[in-house]
Amino acid sequence: MSPAIIVTGASRGIGAATAIMAANQGYAVCVNYRSNRDAAHDVVQTIVDNGGHAVSVAADVSIQDEVAALFDESEAELGPMCALVNNAGILEFQSAFRDIDEQRFRRIMDTNVVGTFHCMQEAIRRMSTSRGGSGGAIVNVSSVAARTGAPNEYVDYAASKAAVDTMTFGVAREVAPEGIRVNIVRPGFIYTDMHAAGGEPGRVDRLASGIPLQRGGMPEEVARAILWLLSDNARYAVGASLDVTGGV
Repeated sequence: MSPAIIVTGASRGIGAATAIMAANQGYAVCVNYRSNRDAAHDVVQTIVDNGGHAVSVAADVSIQDEVAALFDESEAELGPMCALVNNAGILEFQSAFRDIDEQRFRRIMDTNVVGTFHCMQEAIRRMSTSRGGSGGAIVNVSSVAARTGAPNEYVDYAASKAAVDTMTFGVAREVAPEGIRVNIVRPGFIYTDMHAAGGEPGRVDRLASGIPLQRGGMPEEVARAILWLLSDNARYAVGASLDVTGGV
């Protein structure tokens, strides 16, 4: 049986690239999505067309019961999981900090922080060798914004990713003795449609001249880093953060 992986927010961008690449490396993939069923189906179809095994499962990661159901369905379809990629995340329109309202701030935190919390807990309960599991690996997708703060654009998003970083560092040290490795990938300015959600589809091109490599990144370049941290090649990496930023 192929090793099973859950990739959250896998209907587009970095999540979709990671799901497809994971399947190409022999994983059976659970493609999680919240609302874009057609896009998730397309990712599954791409994997199947290439000879892989995948299913799509809808779940809002900010809701604990939906996360438990996601893991249950993945296990029923693909077998016990050995890997999790916490990629699901949202941002909202660019804004100065003073204009961000509490409702927006809570929406960002609910998906980006609470969602990661729910998924990590569920994965740890199932993978932990102290609870009868076989161990595994988790990669949390953070952002270079956790370092830069994203002033005048996405301070709330940046704060959520900094929280993910800190949570990861602590959890990684807790669960390493239980056979679970937890690490972080921090993408920089990557060509995904998340920038359109923030109101500036051409944001990466606007900022490219300030990137040492003089270009934005592609989702597949981030996916390669994620898959490396999940692999046995990174078996001594615990609580590590890998920046995929072109030098930012």
